[in-house]
Amino acid sequence: MKGVGPERFRELLGRFATGVTVLTALDGEGKPAGMTASALSAVSLDPPLLLVCVNRDIEFCAILRRSLRFAINVLAEDQENLSRRFATEGIDRFAGVGYRICSERLPLLEGVVAHIWCEVEEAKDAGDHVVFFARVLGGEAYDRRPLLHFRGSYWGLR
Repeated sequence: MKGVGPERFRELLGRFATGVTVLTALDGEGKPAGMTASALSAVSLDPPLLLVCVNRDIEFCAILRRSLRFAINVLAEDQENLSRRFATEGIDRFAGVGYRICSERLPLLEGVVAHIWCEVEEAKDAGDHVVFFARVLGGEAYDRRPLLHFRGSYWGLR
C-alpha cells in the first residue's frame, strides 16, 4: 500500500482536535527559546513519560538536544497570539511576553492552563522530525480553559 503525501497527511491530521502548547527551554547562553507544538502525547503514567515531536531543521531542536530539559506551556483559549508568535521565524519570540524562570531553570509563560517541566530521556530521528521521550519532573495546573486547534483554526471549548 502506498502512503499519502505530506499535504493529504496534514489535512487528515487536521481533523484531529488538539491542545496547543509552547515548548520552552534555555539556550546555551541562558536565553529563553520556544516553539509552538501540538505533537505531544502521554506515553506512560508510571514512570510519567511523554513525547514531543520537533522538526529537525529548526533551531529549537538543536537547543533541546543540548539542554535536555524543557517546559510545556499548555495555552489558554485567549492565547492564540502566543501560539502564532512562537510559530513565527526570525523574531524575538519572548519580546513583550510575560514569563518567569522557575526553580528548574526553565522559562514558564504566564496565563497558561498548565506548566509541565520535563527532562529528555531519549531522542529518536523519525522522518523530518525528532521524537523526544521525556520524564515529567513536575508541573502546575490552573483553572483556565484551553486553546484548541482543529482544521487549521483555533477554537475554545463551548
